[in-house]
Amino acid sequence: MEHKSYSGIYRIMHWAIAINMLLLLVTIFLRLTWMNKDNVADIIQNYLATKDQTLSRDELIVLAKQIRKPMWDWHIYLGYVLTGLFFLRLMLPFFGSMKFSNPFNNQLSTKVKFQYWVYLVFYFCFAISLITGLIIKFGPKDMKDFMEEIHELSLYYLIPFILIHLAGVFYAEFTSQQGLISKIISGKKSPKEQ
Repeated sequence: MEHKSYSGIYRIMHWAIAINMLLLLVTIFLRLTWMNKDNVADIIQNYLATKDQTLSRDELIVLAKQIRKPMWDWHIYLGYVLTGLFFLRLMLPFFGSMKFSNPFNNQLSTKVKFQYWVYLVFYFCFAISLITGLIIKFGPKDMKDFMEEIHELSLYYLIPFILIHLAGVFYAEFTSQQGLISKIISGKKSPKEQ
């Protein structure tokens, strides 16, 4: 049984990244559902119809985008914060904190190697998401559409990663690593480990 303790910096980074990613997911969810430009345009069109007024579909879409812009600005701000957190996460091993684990270590169990590989793939995809987001915002306009296509694929790794991560945490909590959840929150060892 692995008895790992989590330093304050580890816990702060873990929760800062996790909360930031969940907030980003909320903005994505809103953009794909209730705040979808077509849905908002339809709401505006229905309202205008009650006042015997009309706008073209293009005008409705422009207005809908303006309505949801403040919400989408939060997506961008959260992306900046997440970029900073990711950069800090990459730098911490150079200062002796939060070292990256080596999945090529032959002394590791298959389960632990799998965990390490999942995290490496996650960090790689995470980097691509952040880089494409920055290129969308600051890069050449002729690359924007292509970068948006890649950036939107983030949803297809992020949600499975969160599900795998949570399943693994709960599996560990209820089998071989009781107290894991409380350790990542408080940093304290369970009474059995003291």
